[in-house]
Amino acid sequence: MKLALAGDTMLGRNVGRYLARAPSDPLFADEVVAAAREADLFVLNLECVISDRGEPWPDPRKSFFFRAPPVATEVLRNLGVGCVTLANNHALDFGAQALTDTIRHLSDAGIAWAGAGHDEKAARTPAVLDRAGSVIGIVAVTDHPHDYAAGPDRPGLAYADLETGTPDWLLEEISGLGTDITLVTPHWGPNMVAKPVTHVRGAAHQFRDAGATLVAGHSAHVFHGVQDHILYDLGDFIDDYATDHRLRNDRGLLFLVTFDGPRPVRLEALPLALDYCHTRLAEREEHRWTARRFRRMCEAFGTDVVEEGGRLVVSW
Repeated sequence: MKLALAGDTMLGRNVGRYLARAPSDPLFADEVVAAAREADLFVLNLECVISDRGEPWPDPRKSFFFRAPPVATEVLRNLGVGCVTLANNHALDFGAQALTDTIRHLSDAGIAWAGAGHDEKAARTPAVLDRAGSVIGIVAVTDHPHDYAAGPDRPGLAYADLETGTPDWLLEEISGLGTDITLVTPHWGPNMVAKPVTHVRGAAHQFRDAGATLVAGHSAHVFHGVQDHILYDLGDFIDDYATDHRLRNDRGLLFLVTFDGPRPVRLEALPLALDYCHTRLAEREEHRWTARRFRRMCEAFGTDVVEEGGRLVVSW
């Protein structure tokens, strides 16, 4: 079984305007789509709602609100996306109405989701999918913002304050899932940091100890290193964001994980270039920069990276 993973996928704001204006123009280069479609299952973090309704969340401190038009589901289908995570700091940007629309549009497109729902129980319920003879459970959670947390009778997200420790309900959800493969995909930690912060590293190992087969996080907007079946941050996949010329959030990775039965044995990372509202494979100098950074980030965790056919490979 092969699993594709990508981080923050922002199809709103200017990406959404571009998509609504020219829906037949691809947001992803053909080579990126072809690589993603090698996988039996593609999971990414959808960092926007899909709706044409709702009002911005009433928080004067909030600066960014991301909403994609309904045609965005066609982008996901073209990529071969089978499941998205909604537990992040943009899934309630336009209120409960837009979140409900998002879930409906995904369902109509045949795309599963995890990490949000009409109440706390639904938001915490993992997605369970059958692919290539394996049953995969996907647990999604976010550690920010608290205001977006679902309640017993309130729509919202699967929220956990990971800075104060991983809550029992989350560890029990992971340990009790009983699927062949358990993917935990948290939206955690601060934006624009070069490496995982202390509470992220601690939670990652708690997830693994609880039974996670693979941990794949996101939120920093830049990719981090890999350690023993933990991908601390997948980075960004598409957006319209300003570029930090030190951290280079315009350079990313598409990850492909190969399993031998329930055990992940090989990770391949494809260097990407994130242009304005468009993602393509990295060209020569972009590839070299990304490869150097990924090797350095992985070396910090004692993980070796080799290059094979233009892909950065970790063997487990």
